[in-house]
Amino acid sequence: MKALKNHVQLIGHLGADPEVKTFENGRMMARLSLATNEPARGKNGEKSIRTHWHTLVVWGKLAEICAKYLQKGREIAVEGRISYRTYTDSEGNSRLSTEITVNDLLMISGKRAG
Repeated sequence: MKALKNHVQLIGHLGADPEVKTFENGRMMARLSLATNEPARGKNGEKSIRTHWHTLVVWGKLAEICAKYLQKGREIAVEGRISYRTYTDSEGNSRLSTEITVNDLLMISGKRAG
């Protein structure tokens, strides 16, 4: 059970092409937007789908793979951990960001139809 602490597994579709950045030391980072869906019921019992958006951060060789092979609509599975980051927005306000730092990634399908 020790290995299960701060462990996340998600399957979903990319909401945009990866945003890739290469740092001065040559290390690469990719930021991805992942949509996951879950069934939900409204107040009147009608069925619907609830979409949750997750920010994924990928480093190193895996980020290079993301840059080369991933695009908006692609279905992927990821495994990683939850990370929290604080930053100052353009208006000077302190913000908290929740991200998934990805350790492993599996490409499930090609680009989603539509």
